[in-house]
Amino acid sequence: MSCITLGPLPQAIAPPLLSRLLQAEPATIGHFRDDGFMDPGVRAIAGAARRAGTAVTVRCDGLDGSILHHALGQLRPGDVLVVDRGGDAAIACIGGASALAAALRGAAGIVVDGLVTDLQELREAGIAVWARGLAARTTRAIGRSGSFCAPVQCGGVTVHAGDAILADENGVLVLPPADIEEATHRALELQRREIDTLARLRRGEPYPQILGTVLHHGQGA
Repeated sequence: MSCITLGPLPQAIAPPLLSRLLQAEPATIGHFRDDGFMDPGVRAIAGAARRAGTAVTVRCDGLDGSILHHALGQLRPGDVLVVDRGGDAAIACIGGASALAAALRGAAGIVVDGLVTDLQELREAGIAVWARGLAARTTRAIGRSGSFCAPVQCGGVTVHAGDAILADENGVLVLPPADIEEATHRALELQRREIDTLARLRRGEPYPQILGTVLHHGQGA
């Protein structure tokens, strides 16, 4: 018995908005935002340059990788393929051929809450890949289970098709479309201020003085 769910592609995030988001560092947004960050186990595997794109979500269980074949044929320029592996920690679902297929569709990246394979081919494909690690055992074309463009869990975060993905070598951030502009504005302002902070550090100013840090001493019992 098959259990496959196929949803529609989400509305793509406008390229000017993604271009501006790409200027922000996930770690800068981490200074003022606490939710949406995937756990550190989902890390850069290949091509770790910063990427921003529209989430296209897939749930791919166990050995059955057919839903990924469908997804790879649907990707648009600027999409990020986000794969929920349902906790599988033994079987790779993305390899050299699938990474190349995504790259040729113009995808911005692939994020897998699970394992991938063909490390050298992933690097050669020229697409950024985030995953939990590598494996030699791989999925098969069974065609009986999976979901496409339905909500998924990835790195401890619920990801909806159409969310923004911002990722670099420090980690992966998921942003609802409604939060992109504010998060980008705050991050770019912080990054501008950091340029001044670094210059003052090089001139010899103490770090706590630059930041205006105050320690509030309490009285012991």
